[in-house]
Amino acid sequence: MVKAFLMSGATEEQLILTGKKTGRTTIHEVARAAGISISTASKALNDTGRMTDDTRERVKRIAAEIGYRPNALARGLLSKRSFTIGLLTNDTYGRFTLPVMAGISEALVDHGVSVFLCAIEDDPALGQIHVEAMLDKQVDGIIATGKRLDRRLPVDLSNLHVPVVYAFTEGAPNSVTFRSDDEQGARLAVEWLRKLGRRRIVHITGPEDFFSVRERAASYRAIVGRDAEVMSGVWSESWGHDAIAAIWSRVAEKPDGIFCGNDQIARGVIDALRERGLKVPQDVSVVGFDNWEIVAAQTRPPLTTVDMELKELGRQAGLTVLALAEGRTVEPGIRKLPCRLIVRQSCGGDTLGI
Repeated sequence: MVKAFLMSGATEEQLILTGKKTGRTTIHEVARAAGISISTASKALNDTGRMTDDTRERVKRIAAEIGYRPNALARGLLSKRSFTIGLLTNDTYGRFTLPVMAGISEALVDHGVSVFLCAIEDDPALGQIHVEAMLDKQVDGIIATGKRLDRRLPVDLSNLHVPVVYAFTEGAPNSVTFRSDDEQGARLAVEWLRKLGRRRIVHITGPEDFFSVRERAASYRAIVGRDAEVMSGVWSESWGHDAIAAIWSRVAEKPDGIFCGNDQIARGVIDALRERGLKVPQDVSVVGFDNWEIVAAQTRPPLTTVDMELKELGRQAGLTVLALAEGRTVEPGIRKLPCRLIVRQSCGGDTLGI
C-alpha cells in the first residue's frame, strides 16, 4: 500500500491517515486546530509552499502544542532518506568514541536524525559486515572514528555511495576529517606552566610512533627549547611512576613542572612524587592531556589537563555528514579543532576552562 501511494504522488499525511488510529496526533488534527487545509498544514510544517511567515510559525506552534510528530517511516520513504547515521569505530573501550558520539547525537537530534554505533575492533571482516549492514539499512551517511589520529579503520570507506566523514581517525584522500589540534593543546599546557613560573619543565609521554606524541613534543620543545627532555614510554600510570623514579635517581637538577602526554601518565607521576615527599603543586606542577574525567577529577590533587573537545568534534562531524546527505557542498580537507585547558589543583587554583 505504501509503495502504491508513493507512486501515485501521495503525501506523507495521506500515508498516515490510511493507517489505523494508534493514538498518534495526525496532520489532520493539526490542520483542524489551525483552521486550515491539510495541504497548507503540510507545507507549513515542511517549510514548502507560499505563505506568510506568521502563518507558518503559527502552524508549527500549534503542532508542537498538540503533540504532532511526523511519521518517520512515511517521511523517509517520501524523501528517500532513512534519517539515520552510522557511526563506525575500532575504539571498543569507548574512551574517545563515546564523547564523539555524544556530540554527534546532540547535533542531529533536532534534525530528527538517529545515530547507531557499530564497534569493529581491528577486524577487517567484521568491519565489512557492519558497513554492508549500514548500507542495507540505507543510512544517510557514515561517520568513522577511532582511538588514534594516525591510523585508518581496517575497512575501506572510500568508494561508498553515501557520504563519509572522519573524526579522530585518519581519513581517506579527499575526505572531510575532523581532529583535535594537538600542537595548540600542548602549547596551552606548557605556556600555563611557564606562566606559573616553572622553568625546569620535562615532558613525559607515550610511544613515539603516535603522530599526536610527536606533534605535542614538537610544540613543547618550541617553547622550552630544542634540546628539552622528552621521555617516551607507554600510555599508563606505571610508566609515569617509572619515569619519575628515573628522573629522581639522577644527580642533575630536578624539574619543577611536568607536562604529561595523557592523564593516566600524569596520575602515575603525581603518585610517584608524593611517595618521595614532594608536594603537588607547591614543589612540582603537573599537567595532563585528555581531560578523562574518571582519571583527572579523581587524581589527588585533581589534575590540570588539556581537553581535546571531542564532543564538539563529534558535533561538527555530525552537522557535516548531515550537510553532505542533504546535497550541500562541503570542501574536503582536515579541520583542526582547538583544545581547551582545564585548570585544577595540580597547577593551583580551582577548576577553570581556558
